[in-house]
Amino acid sequence: MLLEIIITPAGQLRVVDADESVPEIPVAAGERLVAAFEESTAGGLIELASPGLGETLPASLVFWRGFSRWFFQAVCQLGENGFAQWSTLPAPAVGELEERVAAAPPMRGLEYLDVRLLTELWGALRDQVVTRAQAHRQGPASYLETVNPLWHLLGRVTFHLAENKRDAARPFAFLATYTHKISGQAKLQHLPMAEALKMYAGTKDLAKLESLLEPVKRAADRSPLVRGLLSSKALFAPQAWTIPEAYRFLKEVPLMEEAGLVVRVPDWWRSRRAARPQVQVRLGSRPAATIGQEGLLDFDVQLALDDETLDPSEMQELLAASDGLALLRGRWIEVDRAQLKQALTHWKKLEQEHTGGIDFITGMRLLAGAPIGGDDAVSSSLSDWSRITAGDWLTRTLEQLRRPETIESFQPGRDLQATLRHYQVDGVRWLWFMTRLGLGACLADDMGLGKTIQIIDLLLQRQRDRSADAKTTGQNAINLLIVPASLLGNWKQELARFGPSLKVRYAHRSETDDDSLRRLAADPVRELQGVDLVVSSYSLVRRQEWLTKVAWGLVILDEAQAIKNSGSAQTKAVKKLPAQGRIVLTGTPVENHLGDLWSLFDFCNPGLLGTAAQFKGFVKELNRRQDADAYGGLRRLVRPYILRRMKTDPTIVPDLPEKTEMRAECGLSKKQAVLYGKAVAELEQRLQQADGMARRGLVLSTLMQLKQICNHPAQYLQADAFPPAESSKFARLELLCEPIAQRQEKVLVFTQFQSITEPLAEFLATVFRRPGLVLHGGTAVKKRQELVREFQADGGPPFFVISLKAGGSGLNLTAASHVVHFDRWWNPAVENQATDRAFRIGQKRNVMVHKFVCRGTVEERIDEMIRDKQATADKILNQDNETLLTEMSDKELLKFVALDISRATADD
Repeated sequence: MLLEIIITPAGQLRVVDADESVPEIPVAAGERLVAAFEESTAGGLIELASPGLGETLPASLVFWRGFSRWFFQAVCQLGENGFAQWSTLPAPAVGELEERVAAAPPMRGLEYLDVRLLTELWGALRDQVVTRAQAHRQGPASYLETVNPLWHLLGRVTFHLAENKRDAARPFAFLATYTHKISGQAKLQHLPMAEALKMYAGTKDLAKLESLLEPVKRAADRSPLVRGLLSSKALFAPQAWTIPEAYRFLKEVPLMEEAGLVVRVPDWWRSRRAARPQVQVRLGSRPAATIGQEGLLDFDVQLALDDETLDPSEMQELLAASDGLALLRGRWIEVDRAQLKQALTHWKKLEQEHTGGIDFITGMRLLAGAPIGGDDAVSSSLSDWSRITAGDWLTRTLEQLRRPETIESFQPGRDLQATLRHYQVDGVRWLWFMTRLGLGACLADDMGLGKTIQIIDLLLQRQRDRSADAKTTGQNAINLLIVPASLLGNWKQELARFGPSLKVRYAHRSETDDDSLRRLAADPVRELQGVDLVVSSYSLVRRQEWLTKVAWGLVILDEAQAIKNSGSAQTKAVKKLPAQGRIVLTGTPVENHLGDLWSLFDFCNPGLLGTAAQFKGFVKELNRRQDADAYGGLRRLVRPYILRRMKTDPTIVPDLPEKTEMRAECGLSKKQAVLYGKAVAELEQRLQQADGMARRGLVLSTLMQLKQICNHPAQYLQADAFPPAESSKFARLELLCEPIAQRQEKVLVFTQFQSITEPLAEFLATVFRRPGLVLHGGTAVKKRQELVREFQADGGPPFFVISLKAGGSGLNLTAASHVVHFDRWWNPAVENQATDRAFRIGQKRNVMVHKFVCRGTVEERIDEMIRDKQATADKILNQDNETLLTEMSDKELLKFVALDISRATADD
């Protein structure tokens, strides 16, 4: 089975079919895992800790298996305190949990993973384990063995290594014990292994002795040292060990623990190694000589112990010492002369080759521990004996990127015709700081948090800088904004509203006539004199070669998931745009899919993640390691370049409006435009012969037909198939719902036509990869509440397609955070009533309302009247007076329904 684990917005873990090729899990084991998670998240984590799934798992399963086994290892380490302490086992320290979060691999719902969730899951796991252990017939210790045979307490063998400061020649002592029984104080009692020989030999209970020695024998198969202890019977007596003997034991501890032995070692080896002298490489102590990804970071190389530089005599002493353990400054440290010399030689050579510093990209990879494109074996060896740290300047810079509220040198909002919310202020500060540094930025805020207004304020600041210090900052270049054609109208409206001082040109047929576009292409330098911003669409970048000839200041991509397919012609064209700085905007969690992440970063920070082949090889190596912390380096590498805030953040929730309405513009496909034009022409012809009631009926039926054509040609033609490519509204719906699906949010889709509800549901099922629900006039009354309960449930269907009249009242659908009006009702009050199905008492989400409008059609005229002339709209479009539309003159009516072919068919 191909499975992966996702995190739901409610903080539950679910096992779902994997979206891409991942390691396969045996069917029986996979079915057990699915069933366990369906019962509860804690039950699923317990099942995940068992060995039955195999050792090669998808990355998301590896991460959660590591978390579950982390918990069980903590339980097993409570041996001295016994079962009474299980129910109060605290979650690990916040710092440790933060490290787990930072090392998580890509998975759906990764944005919902935080310290709070891990703490809650630890508690749920603890409660479930305690309940099951109490109910187990043979007691808690036996229960642990049912989860994993390696986990047991009673009868478990423990190896102890301790310092023996009274013997300089043999400064370590070894002892093997076993847990004999639980005392009256609920503590495990240890006895030397020699006592086990006496006890079981005396009772002739060889079976128990064999059982006790089973983990020792497994360890002997793995560890030569244990094999020697067992064959020589030294295991059954205390041993005094030399430094090399103790070091050999310490290096083989992981092999012993894998076999089921408990190993107790001195505190200084708790992390499976002693302190080490390391080659300390410090990057960026001084400001970079130049900014950007090509900027050079100074670095120096020293030999240090715990950040304290070693003096020359100490260095000589270490490099001359024997391998293993050595006493330095009164403490035991680990020494490997060959590895230490190799690391020192490597970094000193690099220092000599790059006397001016190393480039920013290489420095960030080193700092993150993500050797993309490098020799993994060499890099791993070096990382063990090297420590890369940020110098003073780089530390301050990275801290400002992590906490933009600390950037005090810039005050946003001075020229903006609006008041920024506090998180938007931080966002503009971050964007400004990133672009001043010459670094690419990814603003990945949730939909509805105002990415548009943050960009407008940044552009206003650049306009101010352009006049103030253009010569020194190089910010005299024009900025370019690339958006899906369906969002051009939204951007035009927001730019005019919030940044009216910006001089903007629209390189698109929907907003600019053909003659002006031809002049712009012929001589962009002259045409763009004094312009602050050019706005165009993704499809035009591919065809308008002049866009690649201009040296842009910033190139900004809205809905940047449009370039996630790195091999498409559109993506390749966009990546050719020359720019001083690059910004990508997306509402989709970018770290959830590695292919998308690489393509976005290949645009905004080219080279940081290597070539596509290098990145693929790097990820393959991460997966091969089957390590729960494997992705930590990659996450650390990209984190400074991504700013993502979520609507669920407690610091943001109070600032959110209860409801946000926006117009979603759509064009017409060629087939739609042809049918629309024919319908208008037929209306014009028939109006000449119609009058009275016949004319009234003709007008109403034509208006209905035009709305059907705007929805999909198949609806108007009453065809069975609804090819998505034939409707721009279907394309717009897909663009809107992809990030909603990624965030596992829910959406209501309203239409006034029952005939299109099923085709919409079938199409949305391909977007969400899950079926949804449909409600229309033909739905039985009894079934309506069942559908509502199903939609409202956590993990329930992600979308609900509803005919407007059937769903206009009586339904409470607060699980939805998005409402789509696929076609416009003549009366806005009816739309608002439908919207209120999601925005009801009990709604805890900010509801986004998207009203679809086809440019250059009757839908746009209706929308304009509703928005700009509400009084007239109420009079003309009131539900009771809808037929007043028929009383327009022929000339007025034909103008009202006419097709603006340039606006309607401008490339999406």
